[in-house]
Amino acid sequence: MTGLSKMARTADGPGGARVGRDRAESGNEHMSTTPPGPAAWRAIAAGASASFVGIGLARFAYTPLVPELINAHWFSPSAVAYLGAANLAGYLAGALSARRVGRWLGDRGALRWMMALATLALLACSVPVSVPWFFFWRLASGLAGGVIMVRVAGAVLPYLKGERRGLAGGAIFAGLGVGIAASGTLVPLLLHLGLSRTWTGLAVLCALLTALSWNGWPRPTAPAIPSATGEGQGRPVRPARLRLLLVEYALISMGLTPAMAFLADFVSRGLGRGSAGSTVWILYGLGALVGPTLYGLLGDRLGFARALLLITLVQAGALAALATAHSLPEIAVLSVVIGSFPPGVVPVVLGRVHELVGRRPEAQSAAWGRATVAGALSLALSAYLYSYVFARSGQDHRTLFLIGAAALGLALVVGVAARFARVPVAAEEEAAHHVAGVRGASVRE
Repeated sequence: MTGLSKMARTADGPGGARVGRDRAESGNEHMSTTPPGPAAWRAIAAGASASFVGIGLARFAYTPLVPELINAHWFSPSAVAYLGAANLAGYLAGALSARRVGRWLGDRGALRWMMALATLALLACSVPVSVPWFFFWRLASGLAGGVIMVRVAGAVLPYLKGERRGLAGGAIFAGLGVGIAASGTLVPLLLHLGLSRTWTGLAVLCALLTALSWNGWPRPTAPAIPSATGEGQGRPVRPARLRLLLVEYALISMGLTPAMAFLADFVSRGLGRGSAGSTVWILYGLGALVGPTLYGLLGDRLGFARALLLITLVQAGALAALATAHSLPEIAVLSVVIGSFPPGVVPVVLGRVHELVGRRPEAQSAAWGRATVAGALSLALSAYLYSYVFARSGQDHRTLFLIGAAALGLALVVGVAARFARVPVAAEEEAAHHVAGVRGASVRE
């Protein structure tokens, strides 16, 4: 008994506490970062495939198809604009229901079946039965994309080693950029076979990626045991700054919508350059291809708050310049810059959420879900707003680009306010943090 007491006193001493804490943290690191099953590169590839299928193609392939849908008399110009907005409305519904779908199917099941749903939706769009039919399947593809956007980061990032989460997140969301690039290069090639076969070809590609990534998702593990001191759990959530980030992300989403939806049509029909619209969209896709990884790396280097301010400033200027541009070389350069933004801003906002929330996977997932909902709500509402303005302005694309630039300017103001404002931690958060420390002390005792 005396020996045991002596051992206990030794363990409770400074050195013993440090050893125990080191062992606990070592065990936590192993449990939380070692993915059972597929290797890390396969998990990242699965995440990139999901963002490629659910958003990259399911949303962005529609943009270069807009002129063809009109020219082939499938739908009227106004109907085509509203059908494009249907995908964004579905995206909002998917973001809102993502946590429930994740609890019901698990992350692996949710991501698998949402990729399958997006594939089916693309196949269904190969038959122009009616406007309601097309609307339903564009809505379904958006719903799949919304669920994927919320769940994919939490399904992969917690199982990756290392601190360069911005780069890893950029690699996962690079699927968005690859999808945009593929829509700009693959769609024109498929269009030689006809509009229906173009939709079918996109569905076949998505089905192939869904099958290849089916077993690439990490299997969930038991949650890591908190360290005795609460170390490694991160600081408390800063709700005021998080709310400002949601507003900023909503304004950013509003700002990126007009080029995302109308760029190809602006060049093809607005400027009367015909097939040059497809070429400009390819350049937009090239920017999207490098945006996620480049911006994720920038977030790792500068910090995600600073990176977000910088890229928002650049994009606001580029979109304002697009509203006054006339020459194709100028539009081509601006298309590359603007194209890097829709997929590139995602890992930066995700990284900023993690900075504000701290290293708590459940809190990160919940906060990222709220950010995605804010962005999706803004995308859906602004898409219908832009469609209305587009119809009422006599299909004036430049007005839409100016509205988008103004939204990005407001986002920049909110971002600066959030970055430099002194927002104290709420009293209840301090109390919660104190309780967590008391519980950790109880565990040690």
